[in-house]
Amino acid sequence: MATITPRKRKNGQTHYRAEIRLRGYPPQSATFERRTDARRWAHQTETGIREGRYFKTVEASKHTLTELIDRYKHDVMPGKGPWQEHQATCLEWWKRELGAYRLSDVTPILLAEYRDRLSRTPTRQGTERSRASVNRYLASLSHVFTIAVSEWGWLDDNALRKVRRLTEPRGRARFLSDDERKRLLEACKHSRNPHLYPIVVIALSTGARKNELLSLRWKDVDLKRGAITLERTKNGERRALALAGHALALVRELPRRIDTPLVFPSPRRPQCAADVREAFERALEVAAIEDFRFHDLRHSAASYLAMNGATLAEIAEILGHKTLQMVKRYSHLSQAHTSRVVASMNAKLFG
Repeated sequence: MATITPRKRKNGQTHYRAEIRLRGYPPQSATFERRTDARRWAHQTETGIREGRYFKTVEASKHTLTELIDRYKHDVMPGKGPWQEHQATCLEWWKRELGAYRLSDVTPILLAEYRDRLSRTPTRQGTERSRASVNRYLASLSHVFTIAVSEWGWLDDNALRKVRRLTEPRGRARFLSDDERKRLLEACKHSRNPHLYPIVVIALSTGARKNELLSLRWKDVDLKRGAITLERTKNGERRALALAGHALALVRELPRRIDTPLVFPSPRRPQCAADVREAFERALEVAAIEDFRFHDLRHSAASYLAMNGATLAEIAEILGHKTLQMVKRYSHLSQAHTSRVVASMNAKLFG
C-alpha cells in the first residue's frame, strides 16, 4: 500500500513523501511538492509493480544503449560463430549514432529516423547502401533488444518491433554461364593467391558461403567420406557439405600446416583466415565478368542443381535454408524437372 507523508523543510515549505510497500517487492519512494503529484506517482507506480512493468522501466532509465550493446557483445556474441564480425560492425554504427541515449529514450520514432539516415549513408566503398543492408542493421540491433527484454529485464518491449523494415527487391539469382565459369576458373587457377582456385571450386560445387570456407578447419573435413561438417552456420545449425569429383581431389592435395588448424590460413598470420577478396576481384577482371560477387557462386551452385533436376527441397537442404522461400528464385530453372514429374504422373494415371 502507498502512504503519503507531509514534511516541512527548514524554510517552512511543505513537501510530500510518497512510499510504496508491497510484499515481495523492495520499497519505493519519491518526494513531490504537491500532494496530488505524490498520489498520481503512487498510483501509477503501484499499478506498474503489480503488472510487472515498473522495474523494467526503471532499468531502462538507468542504462544507455552503449552499455546494452557492450554487455551483449561480451555475453552473447562470442557464441555466434563467424557471423559476429558482421553484427559487430552493425552494432558499432548504432553505438556511434545513438549510444549516449538512455534505453528509455530509444523510441520507435527515433529508430525510424536513424533507419532512414542509414539508408542515405553510402557504404565504405562509396556505393549506395542497399535496403537489404539496412534491414541487416535493424536485425542486429533487434536481437540485442530481444535479449534485454527476455533475459536481462532492461527493457519492457523491443522498440524495433514497431519500426517498419524496408521492402527488399526480389532475390538476386545471378549465376555464371558455362563460358563465364570456364573463364573464371582459368583466371583463378593462375592467380597469385594459391587459395583462390580451390575455394572457388568448392564454393561452386557445394554452395558454401565464403565465411564458411575461410573458417573451415581440418578437423571438420572427412576425406574418406568426402564430406565437410560445418559446426556453426549462419542460421546457427550444423550442416554437412558433400565433396566429390574435382573439389574432393583439390582438398586432398591441399598442404597442411602444423602451426594452424585452418584449411585456408593466411600466409603471414596462419592463425587467421586467408583473404581472397582482392584476388577474386582481380580474377573477375581478367575473366571479363561483370556484375558478379563472391556470394553469386552460391547462387550459381543452386542454379546448376536446379538445372540438373534437383528439387527445391533438395536445394534448400544443400544450401542450409530452413524454408523454401529463399530457393524459390531458382524455380524457373527447374521447370524441365517439374515437367518430367508431371508427365510421369500423367503417364501412370492415364497411360
